[in-house]
Amino acid sequence: MGNAESVVVQKRLARFRPEERPVVEGVFDKLQGGAGGAAGKTITLEMLQSSVGSVAPGSMVRRVYRCMSSIDPGLAAPTASGKAGYAGPSGVSREQLIVFLADTLRGTAEERAPLVMAMSQHAAGAAAVVTCEQVVEFLQDLVSAVVQILVHRGRLQGWKPERMGDISLGVKLLAEQMCSELKPSDEGDCDVSCLEDWIFRVQQVSQYLELLVAEGLSVSLSNRPAPTLLPPCRETPWNELKCLLDIPSLMFLAPQLPDGYSAPWRLVFSTRLHGESFTRMVAGLMKQGPTLLLIRDTKGQVFGGFASHTWEVKPQFQGDSRCFLFTVSPKLRVYTATGYNQHFMYLNQNQQTMPNGLGMGGQHGYFGLWLDSDFGRGHSRARPKCTTYGSPQLSGDKDFTLDSMEVWAVGKPPEPEEGEEGGAKKSILDVDPEAQALMEITGKTMHSQGLREPEDDQE
Repeated sequence: MGNAESVVVQKRLARFRPEERPVVEGVFDKLQGGAGGAAGKTITLEMLQSSVGSVAPGSMVRRVYRCMSSIDPGLAAPTASGKAGYAGPSGVSREQLIVFLADTLRGTAEERAPLVMAMSQHAAGAAAVVTCEQVVEFLQDLVSAVVQILVHRGRLQGWKPERMGDISLGVKLLAEQMCSELKPSDEGDCDVSCLEDWIFRVQQVSQYLELLVAEGLSVSLSNRPAPTLLPPCRETPWNELKCLLDIPSLMFLAPQLPDGYSAPWRLVFSTRLHGESFTRMVAGLMKQGPTLLLIRDTKGQVFGGFASHTWEVKPQFQGDSRCFLFTVSPKLRVYTATGYNQHFMYLNQNQQTMPNGLGMGGQHGYFGLWLDSDFGRGHSRARPKCTTYGSPQLSGDKDFTLDSMEVWAVGKPPEPEEGEEGGAKKSILDVDPEAQALMEITGKTMHSQGLREPEDDQE
């Protein structure tokens, strides 16, 4: 590139390690590989399509090309005048490509914002603002490309899209959710500073863009392994299952789990597989560690909750502030603990004095999410909002009828207790927590506590 190379381009290349720079600079020649040796000085849309088109819809490829061709290498940002505009005869220069690669793979939110602006606009040289609708359209193309990469590059981690929800609907839901984080002007427009603030706060924008560029242009950098967007899935009978989640919704929900919950997801209950039985559901929940509950009501709305602790049958609330409620359809949203109370989780069965069922948030009779022990009925009586999670009504009707349900174990199961797998023999009160809870609630003294055999480490 020699002395003619701009200072801006040199600074961009300096962001990469010495061993990475030939890879970045080699992308231009690689894209021109289909030119039959008659290497020109620019990249055409057709050349870009031949590379990126394998992992992205054509509309996304055109957005990327339009963005690249509008970059002023001297200013290192897409121009407002569109001098090197979309589909112009000059195409994309080597300098424009390097600036684009540096800003997408190593850039700041400030540097990525003009790129997103250019990719969201319908034509080069448009006004220096975009509407939320234009950003949604850009995000739909971007998310579609990411899903395509996961599917075609074998990064599904055991998930089976053909046995899950509609991907195209999930793409729209995830794009809408990401766009909902924007803070547009009163007129509904977004300028570059608005996009910069959004990119800084919503990390998926940069993450997805990075993945698209790295995979579409085959830029393999030594210290940047491909991000894992889906949790591992194990022990799932896919032939018999139709999962309530789709791939984009899973991409949204998985990062919401607290740090450290990276264990493989395991299906422990499904009405499709195990029938509509509260007892069977409780058996699936017990001793599984953290779980994710998914419910679809007869109105077609999908919602649920994350339980940070393994569930216990007892007449008291349990869990901690890492629990949350969420909706998948008609909108992707997460509702975290407000700190107002500690009514995070509740599970009770076969008692006359306390409500029997599963609840999350709110209070007895007015839960953010409630499933009655008479399986098939529930409520989300949270108007205006659930006190525990700040969530609105999750279901189509406040008193809903269950259509289907799944429970996924999403964390490390608790260690086996004494009496399990070779441990010491347990009291009947340990085996049956309902009996123990009943003893506690009636004020009975547990005399057998003092008559147990001494523990091995206390002898």
